[in-house]
Formats: sequence, C-alpha cells, structure tokens
Amino acid sequence: MAYILELRDICKHFGNVLANDHVNLKVEKGTVHSIVGENGAGKTTLMNILYGLYIQSSGDIFIDGQKVNINSPSDAINLGIGMIHQHFKLISAMTVAENVMLGEEPIKGKLFLDLNRINEQTQELSDRYGLAVNPKSLVEDISVGIRQRVEILKALYRNANLLILDEPTALLTPQESDDLFRIIERLRKDGKTILFISHKLKEIMQISDSITVLRDGKVIDTVQKVDTDEVKLARLMVGRDVFLKPAPKSKKIGEPILKAQNLSAVNDFHHPVLKDISFEVKSGEVLGIAGVDGNGQSELVRALIGLQPLTGGKIFLHDKEITHLSVKQMRDSGIGVIPEDRLREGLVEDFDIQENLFLGLQRNKPFSDGTMINWNSVHENAENLVEKFDIRTPSLDLKARLLSGGNQQKVIVAREIFHAPDTIIAAQPTRGLDIAATDFVHEQLILQRDAGKAVLLFSLSLDEVMLLSTRIAVIYKGAIVAIVNKDEVTAEDLGLMMLGGSYEHIPA
Repeated sequence: MAYILELRDICKHFGNVLANDHVNLKVEKGTVHSIVGENGAGKTTLMNILYGLYIQSSGDIFIDGQKVNINSPSDAINLGIGMIHQHFKLISAMTVAENVMLGEEPIKGKLFLDLNRINEQTQELSDRYGLAVNPKSLVEDISVGIRQRVEILKALYRNANLLILDEPTALLTPQESDDLFRIIERLRKDGKTILFISHKLKEIMQISDSITVLRDGKVIDTVQKVDTDEVKLARLMVGRDVFLKPAPKSKKIGEPILKAQNLSAVNDFHHPVLKDISFEVKSGEVLGIAGVDGNGQSELVRALIGLQPLTGGKIFLHDKEITHLSVKQMRDSGIGVIPEDRLREGLVEDFDIQENLFLGLQRNKPFSDGTMINWNSVHENAENLVEKFDIRTPSLDLKARLLSGGNQQKVIVAREIFHAPDTIIAAQPTRGLDIAATDFVHEQLILQRDAGKAVLLFSLSLDEVMLLSTRIAVIYKGAIVAIVNKDEVTAEDLGLMMLGGSYEHIPA
C-alpha cells in the first residue's frame, strides 16, 4: 500500500506540556484523510509540525517512504506539502494571480514581471481543477469562498501533492461548502492527497475516506468512513456520547427587550456598512443573524454596544433609548457581550485568568467596594467559573495568552453568561470550540433564553443558527433582507438569501 505520509512516534513538548504523545499516522496517497479531536487534542500542533511551523521534539516523518527533515514551511513546500489556513494569508490590494504567484513570479527579461504569463498560469490551474477563479480580480472584491480557492491555487502552483485544509468551511455558506467538496473530490481524482481538519462531523462523514481521532495528544483510533458514524466519532473524541441537537422550543416568549430602529452607519471611507436595519429581540427567544462574513455583522455588533458610530437610527432597551451611551453605560444598562474577536475585544492577553474573568466588572460588588478590589472575591469567582465552564488551565494565575483558543473563548463566555444581564449579544460564541464545549455553550445560551433573557446570536455557522434560533434574520450587504421563523426555512433557503437571493423567490 502506497503511503504519501507516515508519522512515527511524533512527540512535541511545550515546557512541561506534552501536546503530541507518540503520534503514529499513515495516510494513503490519493485519499481524503480527516483528523478530528477536541480542543487541545493536538491536531493543530501536529499539522504545524508537518508544515514546518514547529519542529517535533522526537519522532520521524516520512514522505513517499523517505525519511525527511522539515524545519520550515519552505522545506514543507519543497516536499510537496501545502497548507490552507482557516484565516487566509492573502493581500487584499493585489489580484488573484499576483497572490498565487507571490514569491515565485515569472520574470520577463531580467527585471520585469511577466503579468500575462502570471494570469495565464493562474487561469490554467483554475480551469484544470474547476476552481472558477478570475485571475485579474482584486482579492478585496471577491467572496470568502473564492478567497479560499485562491489559497488552494497558491498551494497547487507550488506543486503541492499533500494539501492540509484547516477548518476549511468555517466561513462558508452551505452552497460554498458544497462547491469546496466538489473541488476536493476533483483534486483527489487527480491524485492529490487531502488532510482535512474540521469540528463538523457531518462534513467529516461526507468527505473522508479515513478518519484519525486524537485525544489528549494521542491517537485513539483510525477508522474507515464506512465503518463509523457521527455518534461513534463523537464518543471517540470526548470519551462519552455527545449530541448537538436543535434547541427545545422556548417555553415562553415575552415582550421585546432589545430593539433596533433604522440603524445606519458608514466606514472610515464613508461607504455604507449598515443600511436602515430594524429588528427586535424578545424575552425568551434567540434571534439568529445569518450572513456571509463581511456583510455588516461586525459593524452591527459594534453599533449595539456603543463602538460603531451611527449615522441614523435608534437603539432601545426595555423601551429606554440607549443609542448614544458609552460601552460601560450600555453594559450597566443590561447588555452582555461575547465579542467575535476574543483577543482584541474580549481579553487582556497579559492579564491572568482570574483577572479576565471579572474584566468589566471590577467596579461592581462583590469585586470592589468602590475604592479597593477584593481579591478573595475575584479568586472565588474564578474558581467557580473555571469549574462550571470546564476551562482547562493548570493555574488561575496563567496569562490568558497562554491558553488555547478554545479555552480563551470559554473565559469570555463564562464571564458574560455567568454575569448575564437582560440581553446577551453572542458573536461567534463557539468559534474555535470542540464538539463537547460547543454543546455546553449552546446549553448555556438556551438556559439564558429560558430564564427570560433576550439572546441575539451572530454566527457564521448555519448549523448553529438553525440549532439555536427561534427566528432568523438574514443580513446581506449591510441590510436585513428577511426575518423568518426558524421552522419555515431550510439551510439551503438561508444560503440563497445570504448570497443575495430573495426569500419570495426561493422555490417551495
């Protein structure tokens, strides 16, 4: 049997932490081999070793049966390994072709770029693999799904035979995900090998030939897709049964708590980013906001918490206008926020965990008497939340920047939910979380809903929006194009609206 990749007893230490513990892995040539596991299971560390971003502490890597040393991404690229990161590494002001060729551009004569050849080669690759990319388009003008194809083109241009796709559908609509799977199948038929990393077990079962499960840095099992299912995989990942299921219907929906009326805003270049947005979120419901990334979600979140200046419209909480209040005043009025960017807006990286767990509440009882911080209360609060929300850390004194991304997100979710006011604005609340932690956060949001809170959910995952929402608002190019009851639409309907289709014209 031909193995394009074999890892033997790979170990990786970070100080006293063993991130990869004698990992053994064999990947057959021309297959889609998926790797799944909880946060902290060692998936990303293992892929970073393979791509040369980390160097293993011990163990060996074999490519096509030959032992190799990978000390940098350049080494990996030269061995035919390409990595498509979840957060794209593209230059927005450059064209598709310029991004694809960057660093290895064809030269005309001795000094000048051969722009015609750059465009021709990009078009040839795009046509060969059915990527449907225009080489001359500016990256800033293309959709998230097309940007991902550009990343794939970059790897193919550098003759990658083994492609690592890290959470590739995290920002895609259902239609874009289906397009990606068709591309992956075409790559596989052409002899390419795919390492597919994802938290979405439905996708894993759809796209994989083989699946390796990691837990606590160790390989638990490698199975063939035909021999497993989502329930079995989840059990292997976390050691128990886990089910992400639709939220039960709300027990009681009350009066509107948060209302937005005709909100409009512009960006720094005076281009409209919010266009006459109106909605209300009622007590006891989850209003989900669905949309392709970059259609105004970030600006809407910031507007609702006092960070985005408005050019028009009003915001009400319990019929009291709060439009022009400061961030602190809005929080004190009754808004809790799980921000989408945990590092920039949710944490102070160099503060420890217990400090981050009362951030924004430091002037409130029991943490302060108005003059001094009560560190005993801070410590007790942290101990409680770390246990309640399963924040995995060796110490409460650990700096937040040293936590995994998933545990950083748990710190924020714990702080905002535990001290939740009447309205919770949850922006990407499970981004970076594994299946067990996602299930837990979903449960917490539904508990808040059932306690009579109003929950406004922003998520790029349609599955998450469909699971949790009572009603769903679709945002497209800064405008709300439809607000529908969750039970009246399918994910495909929403995907079409997210791409600009009209709800009225969606076939029954």
